[in-house]
Amino acid sequence: MSQPCLFCNIANGKVPDTKLEVETDEYVIFKDIKPAAKFHYLAVPKLHYESLNTLTKSHEQLVTRMEEGLRQLLAQQGVDMDEALFGFHLPPFITVRHLHMHAIAPRSDMGFLSRWIFKPSSRWFRSPDDARFYLYQKNE
Repeated sequence: MSQPCLFCNIANGKVPDTKLEVETDEYVIFKDIKPAAKFHYLAVPKLHYESLNTLTKSHEQLVTRMEEGLRQLLAQQGVDMDEALFGFHLPPFITVRHLHMHAIAPRSDMGFLSRWIFKPSSRWFRSPDDARFYLYQKNE
């Protein structure tokens, strides 16, 4: 029997000590437990998708809605969007095998290792635009 998915449990309210900053019918947003900067949040779908690689063209709008939710949360906290970073890690560079989008700000607060781990448009970390382009080109 496989282990229960931590992010499925969080997204479905089964981890009471995790504060949900945002909850919609599709996803939740909560703070990352190992923040790379002052503001570091994760948007996690309520349905289990292992990674960006398992999504189809039909999920483009899910990616957009997750990004919009993260942007709204950061904006409410006065974050300069030019200092914000958004994106997904790709396998095998993910620690929890449940799709999640990072929102990190300010980028200028990130240390050397975090800048490498969350390097935009790298082989291991893709922006929401990269993700949508990938899904747009993907066959169903």
